[in-house]
Amino acid sequence: MKNRMNTKKLVYIGLLAAVATVLMYLELPLTFLFMPPFLKLDISGVPTLIGTFMFGPAAGIFITLVKDLIHLLSSQTGGVGELSDFLIYAAFSLSAGLLYRYHKSKKGALAACLTGTAAVTVIGALTNKYLIIPFYSKLMPIDSIVSACNEVNPLIDSIDAYILFGAMPFNLIKGLIISALTFLVYKKLSHLMKDSLMAPEERKSATAKE
Repeated sequence: MKNRMNTKKLVYIGLLAAVATVLMYLELPLTFLFMPPFLKLDISGVPTLIGTFMFGPAAGIFITLVKDLIHLLSSQTGGVGELSDFLIYAAFSLSAGLLYRYHKSKKGALAACLTGTAAVTVIGALTNKYLIIPFYSKLMPIDSIVSACNEVNPLIDSIDAYILFGAMPFNLIKGLIISALTFLVYKKLSHLMKDSLMAPEERKSATAKE
């Protein structure tokens, strides 16, 4: 019975990784919010966060690793974008997952999401400064990068300004959107998963209590 439950758990984690992989290909630029054109939003963090809340931080990190390895096959950034994504969502899963593990309530989930969003904002700023910008600087001069960003957001007149007024707000928005979407779907989805993971006698007992 325990082996069957572990198998089901692995299947759910695999399905969440598959959904995250597909969602990572659906990107939306946020130039209408004055974000630089190469910063694009995807919501692949939603299944990652769901997996984190359901099965713990290790599951969230595994889901992130799988989707980034698959996305690496069609990378347009030489793997730098995928590495950045992995670091960002690993930080999200670890911080949010550890907090939620000890506070499994609606308030605990909210606190976990806000903590994870803070981690995404900080790690995203660091990966942009030390991974993304150095990569793009090999393709075009730094001045051209700053100029392209300045056309969208006049506040961006240097790399530091890009981090402050581009990368950090972008990752903050991304973390909040992912958190909000997770809140919308997690409860129903977690009930379905938990029911299927229960042994028949446990399911009957839970139904009787209701």
